[in-house]
Amino acid sequence: VQLVESGGGLVQAGGSLRLSCAASGFPFDDYAIGWFRQAPGKEREGVSCIRRRDDNTYYADSVKGRFTISSDSAKNTVYLQMSSLKPEDTAVYYCAAGFTSCPGRYYEYHDWGQGTQVTVSS
Repeated sequence: VQLVESGGGLVQAGGSLRLSCAASGFPFDDYAIGWFRQAPGKEREGVSCIRRRDDNTYYADSVKGRFTISSDSAKNTVYLQMSSLKPEDTAVYYCAAGFTSCPGRYYEYHDWGQGTQVTVSS
């Protein structure tokens, strides 16, 4: 199993970024692919999740209306479109795979990517 994130960077408040999570080594459509983030000194939190098989999705309240998750089965890739970014969105963003429904429990995500840094300046 491999998960590789990309697309992070530095953006001004109000701007947008699109993160990608390229997955391999497991049945993509049957697994929940979650995005998590961890800011310095804070616990890792679930941001969004998608399970392709039944279009099951989840968004944390803090990102509803601003972030959109989608997936491309042909590319085994999940995207997180982030808009109206705020400084409090600054964190390392991780994608993870779990044989569960969204949002699932943290311990159900058994494989993790290396993370990508998102920094939002004010």
